[in-house]
Amino acid sequence: MSPLRRATASVVCLGVATLLGCTGGERLRDQFAPRPDDVRAQIVSLLPASTPDRAGWAVDIYAAMAALAIAPTTPNICAVLAVTEQESGFRVDPAVPNLARIAWDEIDRRAERLGVPRFAVRAALQLSSSTGKSYSERIDAVRTEKELSDIYEDFIGMVPMGKRLFAGLNPVRTGGPMQVSIAFAELHAQERGYPYAVNGSYRHEVFTRRGGLYFGIAHLLDYPAPYENHLHRFADFNAGHYASRNAAFQSAVSILSGIPLDLDGDLVRHDDNDEARPGATELAVRSIGKRLKMSNDAIRRALEQGTRHEFEHTSLYTRVFDLAERLERRPLPRAVVPNIVLRGPKISRKLTTAWFANRVEERQRRCLARAVLRPNVGGM
Repeated sequence: MSPLRRATASVVCLGVATLLGCTGGERLRDQFAPRPDDVRAQIVSLLPASTPDRAGWAVDIYAAMAALAIAPTTPNICAVLAVTEQESGFRVDPAVPNLARIAWDEIDRRAERLGVPRFAVRAALQLSSSTGKSYSERIDAVRTEKELSDIYEDFIGMVPMGKRLFAGLNPVRTGGPMQVSIAFAELHAQERGYPYAVNGSYRHEVFTRRGGLYFGIAHLLDYPAPYENHLHRFADFNAGHYASRNAAFQSAVSILSGIPLDLDGDLVRHDDNDEARPGATELAVRSIGKRLKMSNDAIRRALEQGTRHEFEHTSLYTRVFDLAERLERRPLPRAVVPNIVLRGPKISRKLTTAWFANRVEERQRRCLARAVLRPNVGGM
């Protein structure tokens, strides 16, 4: 094959892989890297026309992917846009319906749990805050999670009652345009660094566009996973890393053991203070321990790796799938969308992880269709 034809074939294959075969998490290869201006122009073209400052969004999305060495393929870009649209409609700090009521309910629950009289809490909240308004007034007027987080931080830092109620921990756990976990952001920054100067804290960074996108993209794409498409990454974004892989493992365990299991992706129990006590999945695996030729201790050690990529390389994982596939006489999926009912103060109707993942995937498909209709230069 001539050099020209070989180069042409490479461009065609890259374009096909970009549009059809990318599953997220690919690392950027400099020799095939598109021009940054072309990527940013494509992001602008794929953002909803009504989005304020589309160029600014494109800059922050591209910068996050470049810093994380995530390939800016069309499926990856559309995955990021789909999650952002689902979670915030491209608003940096989206308003939450009935947030004041949610905040008061949380305060009352904590006071009741600690045995603190309600009148004492209300009295403390009548004190003036750092803005000059009382904490009570600010809570009544709160609209966004950033506003509520700021109120809690102020209350915890300035009023003894705040420390008693919240034990020094801000109860706002997610935020920003991709509604990423603040705990995840803090851990990721500690382990991998952060490309910007920190404005106060990583919690504060999550509530900015640049920080919310950076940590949201990291949570969505910056981990290796055995997935053939983004659907299971969308499920993991909602349920936790490797939840889809772990749900497939639970399904294989259920086939082998004959014990029905909730396919929730949790391999060890986390629902009480006695986490050493085996949960349903661990007990089911123990029941086939002799067939697996593994002790209870070895099973536990392997299951504790369930939040990491390395779990796929354990003897437990490979033996369970090998035996289950022999029994079923067919290949078994290595990823299953977890069966989880979503709960939380912001959720007012019955929703599931499957609903979330499928809804985001629909948005991604629409984005990919727009990309085909409006192809950008540079092979993207």
